[in-house]
Amino acid sequence: MGSTSAHGEHSNGEGFGRRDLIKRSAALGLIAVPTMSFLSACASGSDETTKGNESKVAVTKENPFGVAKGGKLDVVVFKGGYGDDYAKAWEAAFDKKWGTTSSHLATQEITSKLQPRFNGGNPPDVVDDSGAQQIKLDVLAKGNQLADLTVVLDAPSLDDPSKKVRDTLMPGTIEGGMIGGKFVALQYVYTVWGLWYSGKLFKEKGWTAPKTWAEFMDICQKAKAAGIGGLAHQGKYPYYINVAIMDLIAKKGGLDAMKAIDNLEPNAFADNPVALEAVEAVYELVEKDLLMPGTNGLTHTESQTQWNQYKAAFITSGSWLENEQLKQTPEDFDMQFLPMPVLPDSKLPFEAIRAGAGEPFIVPEKAANKAGGLEFLRSMLSREWSTLFAQQANSLTVLKDGVDPSVKLRSGTQSAVAALKSAGDNTFNYRYSDWYSAMGTELENASNELMAKRIQPKEWIKRAQAAVNKATEDPNAKNNKRS
Repeated sequence: MGSTSAHGEHSNGEGFGRRDLIKRSAALGLIAVPTMSFLSACASGSDETTKGNESKVAVTKENPFGVAKGGKLDVVVFKGGYGDDYAKAWEAAFDKKWGTTSSHLATQEITSKLQPRFNGGNPPDVVDDSGAQQIKLDVLAKGNQLADLTVVLDAPSLDDPSKKVRDTLMPGTIEGGMIGGKFVALQYVYTVWGLWYSGKLFKEKGWTAPKTWAEFMDICQKAKAAGIGGLAHQGKYPYYINVAIMDLIAKKGGLDAMKAIDNLEPNAFADNPVALEAVEAVYELVEKDLLMPGTNGLTHTESQTQWNQYKAAFITSGSWLENEQLKQTPEDFDMQFLPMPVLPDSKLPFEAIRAGAGEPFIVPEKAANKAGGLEFLRSMLSREWSTLFAQQANSLTVLKDGVDPSVKLRSGTQSAVAALKSAGDNTFNYRYSDWYSAMGTELENASNELMAKRIQPKEWIKRAQAAVNKATEDPNAKNNKRS
């Protein structure tokens, strides 16, 4: 859901924002010992102390936040497409190193489980705040409920203490965690968004993966003629169909079109022919009856499972899809990722993809073991923990150079890695859903009406611009700017 998120989910969007991607690995246990020169340059002196579990603990180069040995650590993770085995492995490693006792809660009901704890001043120490029921990051930030994680960025990397953690991250990771000018969320999973299809089905039908929207529509027509749907989407969660709409806007209009939306410009949608063309392109699927039958009323997993049963040629999603559908995907399905096909005269090439950091991890400002929470996040950005995540979740983290070429990846993950390589610098990622969650919800509500044929594209544009205009009243709007 962080982008959020998702269901099962994911992040980055509605509530999801999740979703995310590609595999990674690295040599386990490469944790170097910090040098004295690094200590003098970057770490706090050991005479400083911090509060951890009610006791004063010396801050040293190995313990930059002053974690108390033998304390408790309260971890809550969103149990969606990535499961929670990775978090259990992390907690075991943390407890072994620090002598702590971790408590573990995995749930999709983040808001209902945690809102009372935030309100009561006793939140967990680490939270994977994702999924459809994510507690909105902008809401937490406005209430001063999030710890400033800049100290984690400036701490020494566990793998190479001569580097700061910030220097080991994929581009966009820090920007993706900024709200109101402060770094408050570690978007941990590196995700790509777009279309997905079965390599087996396409081979059997003699179809070639489309690069233009016209080619995409042609395959949807052929699919319909063959008795299957063209596009499946997760109708109950319109976050997913907005992957198509918003990708088309960004690719047709270029980065300026994307930034206009994030920067809440008065013509982000209104009087914008690029936005209207994108919405009309998606609406054509509805008008020509090219959606998978019933898809508007399905949840993400229901729709995705029918797609796995070859009932549709394409589905929109982020790269968490493969791991989320492991049990439902036939062995020979050959899951493949496809960047969003382009409309005529698009400013970005077909290879351009929405990619970036998602799945937000936070440390609450009032955490009982705040030092432990900060150290937990620093550990997540080590090769050892990044590899544990890759092994358990079939997805890539935001730690650079984490893919071990000797590790065999699943087909969907392999195709996402290949697509990222082909994209090069042609990647983009929206921020509006994290910055202005109410606006994100309004865009999804409009798309829900559009796909059900209750409104036309011009009405979608009108509603979307109204949501943008309303978001300008947000007090953080003056700080949330893309250049």
